[in-house]
Amino acid sequence: MRPFRPLATSALAATACFRRPVRTLPVRVALDSAAVDTMTDFYRVAAVTIDPGAAIDVANRKMVENSIRLLLVVEHPDAVLGIITASDILGEKPMQIVQERGVKHSEIRVRDIMTPYEMLEVIQLRDVLDAKVGDVVVATLQRARRQHAMVVEPNAGDSCQAVRGLFSASQIARQLGVPVHAGDVARTFAEIESSLNH
Repeated sequence: MRPFRPLATSALAATACFRRPVRTLPVRVALDSAAVDTMTDFYRVAAVTIDPGAAIDVANRKMVENSIRLLLVVEHPDAVLGIITASDILGEKPMQIVQERGVKHSEIRVRDIMTPYEMLEVIQLRDVLDAKVGDVVVATLQRARRQHAMVVEPNAGDSCQAVRGLFSASQIARQLGVPVHAGDVARTFAEIESSLNH
């Protein structure tokens, strides 16, 4: 075996930072912009995930730390079981479980309030590639009264359906320059609709 040589080392600088995946979403879009300009693409941005057995307080903290309102619920090896949103955690579901089961809030797990995969509707990436922002936010999300839409594509080499990315009504509203009303999807959509009429 050939001899290996140690690499030079030095002290970490006091002003050190770290690299993150590059977000290439444009700051501003219009309703007739390409829909992919508003999609969080998991090829470019790492998906933030949570285990189904994690406490909902941990899930909430993870959302806050990452400035997002949705986590993919996964178990090994990368099997998507569903999603959990900030609305799930901060809404009525946890209180219903506390009352029904007689448990403490801290004992509620992600699996107790998440939306399981069989209840999720998805959009095929091939349809997104030809779509406009208005198709996503007005015709799809608003009609379904949903804050998020999951985008999937076939996984090369096997029959797995891969989650490629997500659309978020609040992310799209920000890119459209429309005020975002946290937790109030209807009001955010109303603002988007109002901007259409001006």
